[in-house]
Amino acid sequence: MAEISLHHTPQNPLAGSLGALGRTVAQTYGTWRSRARMRRELSMLDHRMMRDLALSPGDIQFEISKPFWRA
Repeated sequence: MAEISLHHTPQNPLAGSLGALGRTVAQTYGTWRSRARMRRELSMLDHRMMRDLALSPGDIQFEISKPFWRA
């Protein structure tokens, strides 16, 4: 008697995981770009803007000194 399987096996079993890897890489890259942009913008704040945001110059310096990959 023939055995029938109802499970679908993709042609390329790595295709799904490679797609997920690509999405993860793209999300990570986007996060890093966003952090770099925000830190660059923070570095351009004047004292009045810092006061409006309740941030001290030390707070700003601490944040902008971090590398883009660190949260």
